[in-house]
Amino acid sequence: MNEWGHLEQRHADQPKKQIEHDEILRNPDRALQAEHKSGGEHTQVTKGMSAREQVELTADRIRDELLLTLEELDRRRDRILDIRYQALKHRDFLVAAAITAAVLTSVGLGLAVWRARHRRRILARHRMKAVKRAWRHPDRLASSAEQRPLPVELGRKLVIIFASALATRIAKNSVQTLVPQRRAESMAEPMKS
Repeated sequence: MNEWGHLEQRHADQPKKQIEHDEILRNPDRALQAEHKSGGEHTQVTKGMSAREQVELTADRIRDELLLTLEELDRRRDRILDIRYQALKHRDFLVAAAITAAVLTSVGLGLAVWRARHRRRILARHRMKAVKRAWRHPDRLASSAEQRPLPVELGRKLVIIFASALATRIAKNSVQTLVPQRRAESMAEPMKS
């Protein structure tokens, strides 16, 4: 029985067929040699056979080729799912990935340690800048930005207002082109009811 529970037919020439299949796999051109012209004529392998025998032979050949293909696919599936085989095949890539991960981890840890050790210096530097800024401009304690002149601030605010009004208008126009069709459809439905 095969894997689906069906009985398989065993033929006396089954080992012979297996040997032929192995030879075809090793030398695919050998199977085609019978079909090539020899001495100016096309050789007929199935010359003395009836049509039924020829069809059966062709069906057997196609079935055997399909089985060989399925066996090869099964072998490839097993290879793909074999972790040990894949690790050996891609050993260089895995080593490079491991080295890269180790380097990135060590750089990240080194940076974190450096920042932790120098945090006090960095914080002291920021505080010194804030004290200098407060000393120079006591009216601007919270901001380090320069105070802009009144016309520049008004112009900036007007541009922002104009841009937001334009965006709102564009959005309304695009919604109005889509919504009237839906309103007309929704108004027509209650009238039909």
